[in-house]
Parts: sequence; structure tokens; C-alpha cells
Amino acid sequence: MTGDFDVLPLIGSKEFVAWLPTFLQAKKVLFPKVAYPTYNVGAIMAGAEPIAVDLDAKQWPEVELAWINTPSNPTGRVHTAEELKDAITFSRTHKTPVVSDECYLEFGDTKEPASILAFTNADNTNILAVHSLSKRSSMAGYRGAFVIGDPVLIKKILEIRKHAGMMVPLPIQHAMIAALGDDVHVGQQRSRYNARRKTLIPALESIGFRVDYSEAGLYIWCTRGEDSWKSVDALAKLGILVTPGIFYGADGSQHVRIALTATDAAIADATARITASKVQ
Repeated sequence: MTGDFDVLPLIGSKEFVAWLPTFLQAKKVLFPKVAYPTYNVGAIMAGAEPIAVDLDAKQWPEVELAWINTPSNPTGRVHTAEELKDAITFSRTHKTPVVSDECYLEFGDTKEPASILAFTNADNTNILAVHSLSKRSSMAGYRGAFVIGDPVLIKKILEIRKHAGMMVPLPIQHAMIAALGDDVHVGQQRSRYNARRKTLIPALESIGFRVDYSEAGLYIWCTRGEDSWKSVDALAKLGILVTPGIFYGADGSQHVRIALTATDAAIADATARITASKVQ
């Protein structure tokens, strides 16, 4: 992290994603075509026009707020350095805030994610990155997250947030500091997620699933080229609950998202059930 920046603690990252379009009085909000639903919901809450786009920032329309998400929920796709640089160029050309949701940044697998702030060349104007302890440190119930980047933009957001009562309690902030000061548990959890992915993928492929992206994060994004609800039903019959990709946008309508948050034993059991179903 170089250049001028500030840090603002958040009551979990979800509330920030939901309320940022309102805070910025955005009229149009841009986000990926396959994405965490709260980007869309936040735009609707603000009375803004939600615009789902491809990842090529060179093709983006002019808006008041642009979201990117690397690694992606649900796909596990990692943005390339060029894609992040193009998003920064878009921000500077249009003077538009670009906010990178990086809640899964420390969970790389076959690709190593990088923060958008690594490519700003010390000019963080209109660039923010959002991080969450819910994923990094399995602290979802603490509701602890933070945004880092452009100090002018953060000051503007802070002025509104404090009047809305969005202050993170001091004990939670101390818990966040303790967690952020320890990387050992993060490495251990990353190894668990990646091992579970390696266990489950061959079984899914054996019954006709193709795994797309899934390069980082804690999900597998896969398809059998059928309606996502049909895949949900097939896996439910094996006692395996997954999320239909249509929840993340129309472009996800033939995929499912499989979370790797179950125990190692549960993942091994699911793998065995999938493999056994192939020979029935």
C-alpha cells in the first residue's frame, strides 16, 4: 500500500456494499454480470439504475459507482493485472469511484489474487478496496470489516455513516486488530479450503460437471450445461446442498456454487456419495 490512504472499519462488508450507492448518491451503479446479489440490491435501495457488465472496463458505460470483485463470489475468478489497471484507468477517465470487493483476497489457490491498490502507482484517488474478517478469519458473527483507499472519499463516507449510527463497537475493533495481526490461521484455513477443492473436483467431473474458474476463494463454480435448478435437484438427491447460479445473475443460470465451508469429513463424505452415484 503506497500513497495517501485512510482506513474505515465497517459493520461487516455487506452493509457497506448495500449502502454505498446511497452514501454516494449514485444514479447508475455498475457491477459484474455474475456477482454477489447485494451489489444489485444496493443500487435498487439507492434508487439507482443497476447495470450488470462484462469484466472489460474498456467497454463500461459512464456511471457514478463501479464495483469489481476479485476473487469473485461466486465464480472464484481472479482478475488479471491488466483488468485491474483498466478499471483504474476507467476511474481516472470518468472520475468515478471504483470499489474492489476483496473479501477472499487471501484465499488464492491455482492463481494468486492481487489487490487493486497494488496498481495505483501511489495515486489512490477514487479507488477503494473492501476486506472482511468474516472470510479471512472465520469471524462472520463479529460483523467486522474495513475499507481502505482514497482518504478524501473515505472522509466523505465517514461523515454520512457516523450520522447513521454505523460505528463499529470498540471491542470488535480490538478483535479485528488481533486477527489482522496473525497470518498463521489464515494460511491454515487457505490450505483447508484448497485441499477440499482438490478432493471434490474430480468427483464432480466424474458425473459430468465442468469446473469453471474456481481459482481462489472458498467455492467451486461448475456446470453440466443444464438449468441450475436441475443440477441443484440432482445433488440434493445425494444429500448435497448447493446454490443455483441463477441467484448471481442470468449468466449463471447453468451453473451451481458449491461452498467448501463444510468440515473435511463432510467434504469426504459428499465426495464418496457423488462417486458412488456414478456406478448406480
